[in-house]
Amino acid sequence: MVVRASPLSFVSGACVADLTPKQRCFVDEYLIDLNATQAAIRAGFSARTAQEQGSRLLSNVMVAESVARAKAERSARTGLTADRVIEELAAIGFARMSDFAEWGDGEHMSLKPSDGLTDHQAAAISQVVESEKFIKALGRDEQLMSRERTIKLHDKLGTLKLLGQHLGMFTDKVEHTGTDGAPLTFTIAIDRKDAADANSDG
Repeated sequence: MVVRASPLSFVSGACVADLTPKQRCFVDEYLIDLNATQAAIRAGFSARTAQEQGSRLLSNVMVAESVARAKAERSARTGLTADRVIEELAAIGFARMSDFAEWGDGEHMSLKPSDGLTDHQAAAISQVVESEKFIKALGRDEQLMSRERTIKLHDKLGTLKLLGQHLGMFTDKVEHTGTDGAPLTFTIAIDRKDAADANSDG
């Protein structure tokens, strides 16, 4: 089986020497989309057992250390940190329309100048659209009748949900018992073909 080289190579450090070529390829592939199953397939493991192989690889101490090291090195290179992500989400989740528009007597409303917005306020804006309506009377040039500006913010509710999940909120209750309080039991059937694939992927 040929193991293809990943176009991205994030793995480095002392722990790499202890990984097999397929494990190193898995780490590189996993860093692309953080999908263990797809990373296992792209690294050359059998598609039939890729989910199990991906889980097994991530539980391997040396593989896990390589993934953690690669993530840290990538964060250092790009400046991408958990704090920056949370900060950006907070800017969206806690934005207020009054940050961007002014209204008073119910008849007049205006958007605030963009150069007066903070970086956090600007991050909450998804789209700004300006539209104009013209009318052309007989024998006259077109005349501007109205001009509208619309501002759209990013998904506030979805962003607040992400922040809540980060804080451990909105967790679903999981039932850990079976009928009448009996412990849950699981049966996994593996045919000979799957078992052979699993052994060959080791």
